[in-house]
Amino acid sequence: MKRRHFIQQGITAGGAVMMPLAMKANKLKPDPESGKPFKLNYAFHDGMFKNSAGKDVGDQIRYGYDLGFRAIEDNGMMDRSPADQEKIGNLLTKLNMSMGVFVHSFDHWPVSTSLCSGNMEWREKFLKFTRDAIDTSKRCTGKLVTVVPGNYDRSIPEGYQTANVIEALKPAAEILEPHQIVMVLEPLSDTPDLFLRHSSQAYALCKSVNSPSCKILFDIYHMQRNEGDLIRGIDRGWDEIAYFQIGDNPGRNEPGTGEVNYKNIFRHLFHKGYKGMLGMEHGNAIPGKEGEAALVAAYREADSF
Repeated sequence: MKRRHFIQQGITAGGAVMMPLAMKANKLKPDPESGKPFKLNYAFHDGMFKNSAGKDVGDQIRYGYDLGFRAIEDNGMMDRSPADQEKIGNLLTKLNMSMGVFVHSFDHWPVSTSLCSGNMEWREKFLKFTRDAIDTSKRCTGKLVTVVPGNYDRSIPEGYQTANVIEALKPAAEILEPHQIVMVLEPLSDTPDLFLRHSSQAYALCKSVNSPSCKILFDIYHMQRNEGDLIRGIDRGWDEIAYFQIGDNPGRNEPGTGEVNYKNIFRHLFHKGYKGMLGMEHGNAIPGKEGEAALVAAYREADSF
């Protein structure tokens, strides 16, 4: 599964359905304190402001900073050259911004590749990419790496698959611990063939690995699709959650374009004292500069609790 393509897929699948709600988001007036930091730390991604700031990722980072954002995430960071990774890291340091998640290279492999199988060759390559992620993290100032175990293996009973995943994650966590880097396990809704699909399952894996370098990425879009009951799910998994991602459903666009009450969720996280980042892993409901302005207004509205 190639995560770098998620935005295009999400818009294609849901854009037509969401246009009435997107138009509603577009009517939101700009915040009079535009540029003031948000209450929570939302992390935008490369391309989200390309129509307003240009295609250069550095210009987009500066533009996002001027809008009040203080973090980015970049699924494809490991695909960038070391020089570009360092350039981004230096700019984030200069602006006192944070680097959110990037995706572990294992996630770019064919969908048949899975830690569930217990295949020792794949496990060793997973650990090799984990070591590579340390170098990437140091260059871009990141501390969070997204890990997806792969597809369910229907030839192996589920309990054995779970054990295989745990046995692969334990040495990876040991590699990351001295560097204070966290791999965050992300349950997904893209296909029922995926092994990791529920927050409770990720919670059990993290408890079994028992490491500060193995935690949960709670993607609100995916969890709304797979299980709902979002606030209760957040509370139940709270001690193992290290990162959140955002996307309204249906459509996988900005807050206010779907059924999720993001203002309530953001309020809940704020009052629980959440100090981490929330990755804006979604598309823009409206194209062009108009859509980018609507997106910012939507976040101002959802953050105004």
